[in-house]
Amino acid sequence: MTILQLVSCRGWSSDAYWAARITRELERRGHVVTLGCREGTETRVMGPARREGVERIETFGFASGLTPAADVADVRRLVRRFREVDVVHVHRGKEHWLAAVANLLSSMPRPLVRTRHIAQAVRPHAANRWLYRRATAWVVTVTEAIRGQYVAARLVPEDRITALPGGADAALYRTDRDPVVRRELGGEGETPLVGMVAGFRVMKGHHVVVEAAARLARTGLHPRFVFIGRGGTEASVRDAIQRAGLAEQFTVSGWLEGLPAALAALDVALYVPLESDGMSRVVFECLAAGRPLIASRVGVVPEALEDGAHAVLVPAGDAAALAAALTRLLGDAAARARLGAAGRAILERRYSGARVAEALESRYARLLAPGA
Repeated sequence: MTILQLVSCRGWSSDAYWAARITRELERRGHVVTLGCREGTETRVMGPARREGVERIETFGFASGLTPAADVADVRRLVRRFREVDVVHVHRGKEHWLAAVANLLSSMPRPLVRTRHIAQAVRPHAANRWLYRRATAWVVTVTEAIRGQYVAARLVPEDRITALPGGADAALYRTDRDPVVRRELGGEGETPLVGMVAGFRVMKGHHVVVEAAARLARTGLHPRFVFIGRGGTEASVRDAIQRAGLAEQFTVSGWLEGLPAALAALDVALYVPLESDGMSRVVFECLAAGRPLIASRVGVVPEALEDGAHAVLVPAGDAAALAAALTRLLGDAAARARLGAAGRAILERRYSGARVAEALESRYARLLAPGA
């Protein structure tokens, strides 16, 4: 099949990652896939997409808001492009509307697929009812909860919306540990290294981790911690670490190019946001790396993982529960090994990028079948 993926992100968000990851996975399966990106995002979106292995990239205006001149130019170009593709898959509202209008004007309309990446509910007003019921052939969501929002709002019939969580590149992640990377992240000798990959935002739970670390210290446990990321609350988190007297235990590394090696260096991985942020791709990256995971019961986590079987699940925002979970795991090497192996196994079986691409390929084929 010839597939056009469209993503209007200005930065390397989960939407952009998912679009690029699935573009690459579909290419691996022999399809001709082009990723259409917003103009001016060479560094922030197209560059990372190429590093994911994407081979074909085009640019569109995808101007913010309603911008008549740029929007008309994009629609005209999409009408021409639709003559050359079999399926159009969009990821945000901007390109969704542009593609829907292009289909109306096209002599060769194509099946239009939309992935919804965030937990914010879509308003069921008349325009959105037309967009989803009439103009869109199939909707993909990254969690069952988001799928449920659409069904409850009667925006999409149940048989035309599917939850497809996951998407991590299982082949990219390895479980063997690089001692140099481990030292760079703050790992020392046999002292356990606990890490979290997340932008510094209030909802991500960094302060909860600091409080849990302080609880561990009061019981005589002093593992090393590393926060991998940057963001607006970094200064307040660093201040909390200092006030708790934990500066010697924490490393803040910033964003890293070699995330697979960084995750492999950890003894325990954390995903502890206060609320769901949609795709939760780092969950699946930790699983792919074979790291034992402690995760908040939010979003995709309770849908995809069983407590004690694939990960340790804790209530969101509960530092005492997080500290207790860390105490158990850090004191049980066999449990860490078992959870890491089980997490990797379920990722490969259900949630790898290859599995998501396989499901997409199957549905694309159904949309293209005679009479569909």
